[in-house]
Amino acid sequence: MLTLADVSKSYGTRELFSDVSLFIARTDRLGLVGANGAGKTTLFNLILGEECADTGTIEWERGADFGFLPQESAPVGDETILEIATSGKQLEPTEDNWDIDYTLEPRAKRILAGLGFREGDHHKQAKTFSGGWVMRAHLARLLVSEPSLLLLDEPTNHLDLEALLWFQDYLTRYPGGLVVISHDRAFLNALCTGILELRAGTLHYYHGNYDNYVTEKEARKAQQAALYKNQQREIAHLQEFVDRFGAKATLASRAKSKEKQIARLKEEAIEEPLDELKRINFRFPQPARSGLKVVELKDVYQAYGDHVVYRGDLEFMAERGQRIVLVGPNGAGKSTLLKILADVIPIQGGTRELGANVTAGYFAQNRLDTLRADATVFDNVMELRTAENQLTEQQVRAILGAFLFRKDDVFKKVSVLSGGEKSRLALARLLVNPPNLLLMDEPTTHLDIPSIDALIGALKNYAGTLIFISHDVYFIKQIAQHVLHINAGRLTPYAGDYDYYLEKSKATDARAALTTAGFTNARPPQEKQSAAATGASQTAPAAAPAKPRLTANQLRKLREEVGQLEKYVSELESQQNQLTAELEAPETYNTPGKAQQLNRDLSSVVDRLQAATADWEAAATRLLEAEG
Repeated sequence: MLTLADVSKSYGTRELFSDVSLFIARTDRLGLVGANGAGKTTLFNLILGEECADTGTIEWERGADFGFLPQESAPVGDETILEIATSGKQLEPTEDNWDIDYTLEPRAKRILAGLGFREGDHHKQAKTFSGGWVMRAHLARLLVSEPSLLLLDEPTNHLDLEALLWFQDYLTRYPGGLVVISHDRAFLNALCTGILELRAGTLHYYHGNYDNYVTEKEARKAQQAALYKNQQREIAHLQEFVDRFGAKATLASRAKSKEKQIARLKEEAIEEPLDELKRINFRFPQPARSGLKVVELKDVYQAYGDHVVYRGDLEFMAERGQRIVLVGPNGAGKSTLLKILADVIPIQGGTRELGANVTAGYFAQNRLDTLRADATVFDNVMELRTAENQLTEQQVRAILGAFLFRKDDVFKKVSVLSGGEKSRLALARLLVNPPNLLLMDEPTTHLDIPSIDALIGALKNYAGTLIFISHDVYFIKQIAQHVLHINAGRLTPYAGDYDYYLEKSKATDARAALTTAGFTNARPPQEKQSAAATGASQTAPAAAPAKPRLTANQLRKLREEVGQLEKYVSELESQQNQLTAELEAPETYNTPGKAQQLNRDLSSVVDRLQAATADWEAAATRLLEAEG
């Protein structure tokens, strides 16, 4: 579908990458990773035709089209959310989609709902929404138009977890190709069949998802290190011979031969594997020790208009050194609780009490809530000087340098910074006067993976109390020691880490468990009471009443239903095998649009097969029970 051959790109004397060659097929699901400044977005711009390569060629297959989602949204005019979502190309009706997709609007409304829009939002002007919601509308536009190749630059940054999970599931059935820049490990693991890494001016390809990439990269690095070590050992051995015998006439010719070998080895030198450059590197200065009780809430009432979040019965206390993650469905009150603890919003009822010698620091989900957009990077840190902490310019530059703000970068206005740069600046501010109660709302958003790893390392060595919200399961598992589930104004504590929470809540998916509203096959820990405590009888429970037996006629009809469903499942399985075989045939891709249609047909068959299989299993279970 898309071929890059020997592509190079430089800016002045700085070469971003050279001799990049790549073929992207219509069924490829590729993640594009690399350190900040490696050239990921530039590579996208070359593919999009917004920039020109210095050398090489970029060619599209006839009939192939693409859809692009940038990191930041362009300004919007008077168009509505629905108008943005339907502004892509028209859908071609097919036998499978005629009843639901013969116009764009029904399809657009379903996709908008999946991305979190309510029906009442459809006809509102996009300019009345935040930038993040406008990005969701543009994402809907891409999914509605269904191009051959999706190019997505950090698509999950503007999604809450419920929308992200819907989007991730949707992409698993998307009929076209995908190349995504993302720092979300779980997202890359769920979707990708290959990882592209831009490193040191070269594009490296790895098979499998992100975890496979990490494993294979370490193996390649170890192999390269061994080859480098062996080559250096051989050069040293040859040089030792030359040094010992080069001056002896009888061995001079052999010494010359060894010198030629050394020269040849140096020409074919294996590079020493180096760690990637440009990664943040910092430690939180250890804050002053607080009292045992860090913060306590009693009888808190909080509402937004008619929407009551906490009804006056909220009780919460955190103790020194705890690391608590807040989980629960959207709108349950996680961010509200964090803001109350940080004293960012005043409570409408009840009390908030800090413990002895406690200072709180708040890391906002919207980074601009704690940054001055009209000031420079340097001034945003310099303004934190106090009578006790008289920062010098050199000290400020050293702090900012640890977060990759170097030289003239420190004089950039915050308003022009990328999402990742704003996140790094917000972290840098926390180092100036380190709090002993740290409250963080989605701290990993916009950070690249090396930066997330650096943050994890810093927080593991942090001696204060940490309460945070995150939808990054990897980050949570590395940091959290306690879990607090929030739903409908009710707090349920779990006295263990995230794996303990998953076990006790009987969750089947680690990521989906972050937004679950209830519990399956298990009660929350605080509801588990003894019979004596509840006053209930301790006698054995009565046996469940026996189900009525089916008549012979009912039994016959049930057997017929199972047989028909089994036949239907077999037919769908045959269709699935046939479509898969056609997609694997090389001649399929000689007809423009055929593979995309086959993918769409396959997606429809898979959905029907899953539903039919579930119906068959349910009917078969009823039959087994009926037959005793």
